[in-house]
Amino acid sequence: MIRNYNEFVEKLLDYGFCLGGGNDEGIFSIISWNWTEPPPDESPICWHTGDIETDPWEWRTRVLNERKDIAYSKVFFKKTGFITKKWYPYFLAARRGGISFEEAYEDGTISHFAKRIYEIVTDNERLPVDVIKKLAGFTREDKSGFDRALVELQMKMFLTMCGAQQKLSKTGEEYGWSSTVFCSVEKFFGEAVMEETENLNREEAVDAIRAQILKINPSAQEKKIAKFIKG
Repeated sequence: MIRNYNEFVEKLLDYGFCLGGGNDEGIFSIISWNWTEPPPDESPICWHTGDIETDPWEWRTRVLNERKDIAYSKVFFKKTGFITKKWYPYFLAARRGGISFEEAYEDGTISHFAKRIYEIVTDNERLPVDVIKKLAGFTREDKSGFDRALVELQMKMFLTMCGAQQKLSKTGEEYGWSSTVFCSVEKFFGEAVMEETENLNREEAVDAIRAQILKINPSAQEKKIAKFIKG
């Protein structure tokens, strides 16, 4: 039973990865509830209360702001999930297979919209979504294509969320909801993780992740496991 943020982090570091919310897609999620009222097991966990200790919605930004060993992004089933630094090289090896961004684009596995987003982010190191759209020249008509490309880059593990930033008006005043900030995976975790990834081949990475999933959830189906690992 998870009762607060610290217990969630402890369990996540033990498991290595999980989906971001109550829907486990047949794999598993540490936060197995998605209620807006306290659950019947008397746990204080409750979504969307704003309490940083017991609201899982707040934990997304807490791990990015307070820790250097946990990534959070849309990495599983085009939905959000957490991956620890220990397990990140395995997912990188499974998803990228040693292919660079430029090679993936040349092979046709990266869209043109994704290329525009990736280049503007990496040129600036880290950028909030609203600024990415502006600098890369995306219009309102491009919204659906932009959103798909941003998820594509996260699923292929070239970009990852790295925080949130308040939007600023032309006069420099804060307004509206905060905007998610993105950076490259290389920028987020640094060279050590990338070097560790280079020492893994895709097959052994997939096998290691699969074994960990079955250790946590022996009833997970192979089809779901494959999609969870390979995106």
